[in-house]
Amino acid sequence: MAIGAFIGTGKELDPALERVKLSESLGYESVYTTHIAGRDSLTVLTRYATVTERIRLGTGVLPIFSRTPASCAQTAATIDEISGGRMVLGLGVSHKVTVENWFDSKIEKPVTQMREYAGICRAILDGETPPEGEFFNSKFAFMGYPPRPELPIYIAALSPKMLRLAGEVAEGVMLWLCNPDYIRETVIPEVTKGREKAGKSIEGFDVVAAVPTAVTDDPDAARNAFRKDLIPYASLPFYRKMLDRSGFGDDLAAFDEGMQPATFRRRLKGSRASCSARSPGSARRTTHEPRSPSTATRAQPRLASAASLAPALTPRSKPSPS
Repeated sequence: MAIGAFIGTGKELDPALERVKLSESLGYESVYTTHIAGRDSLTVLTRYATVTERIRLGTGVLPIFSRTPASCAQTAATIDEISGGRMVLGLGVSHKVTVENWFDSKIEKPVTQMREYAGICRAILDGETPPEGEFFNSKFAFMGYPPRPELPIYIAALSPKMLRLAGEVAEGVMLWLCNPDYIRETVIPEVTKGREKAGKSIEGFDVVAAVPTAVTDDPDAARNAFRKDLIPYASLPFYRKMLDRSGFGDDLAAFDEGMQPATFRRRLKGSRASCSARSPGSARRTTHEPRSPSTATRAQPRLASAASLAPALTPRSKPSPS
């Protein structure tokens, strides 16, 4: 097992560069960056490559609808060359709200679309003719520039079908918020099925089991911060299905109840009554006191507890079927 980290750029790039350099100096094996409504992830990795020498650099993950497969493969190969063979191309389907509103595209058959996209990228990097598809096609081929054919492609997967696809066509799978039971009972068996379909062994296949972590003397504060971060994930269908399969159905139901407008109105009314009952002095004194979690933030107490105490950021392992 190896340890890595997800390092986003936030508001400023320089602090992220310092964290990347620190990760390498501490012996971390890999650094991944997300692709959100900020800096372009592939461009950021290029900058990360200029301040490091050893650590692997990957997208965690690049939405496949953000650019064509040919452009993706071309950029990844260039970063791989700049970094001295350290690039990991992490690909994900993303989510309906992002794909339609950011990229003017549609998720119609997510597994098929990912298969076609990853297949074209793999073929281009291997110097082969890209396969024809229903959604993605390309006749691109490098001319006078041989990329590294071993450049690994990882696929973001949560559902059994996407996990099987990752095992079949990729060199690794990228997870998010998956607990040990889900990895043991769903991820490894499904990935293994994909490997077997492709006539490959599970040996050497990478599982990036990414979870939020906090090294802190105040675990309650870390859990409260994590609860806020969970809100968008508990609202997205792909994550909801995985969390439900992981045994958090009751937590999701509590989250849904807490997010209802009537619940917000009740809490807002109670908050106003509480404020009106305090004197200005007492209001100032209680401004920074911990608040009781709402119904929505109570929805994931077990997840928050587990993640805030997890020992690793992004374990990379070579699992066995057992």
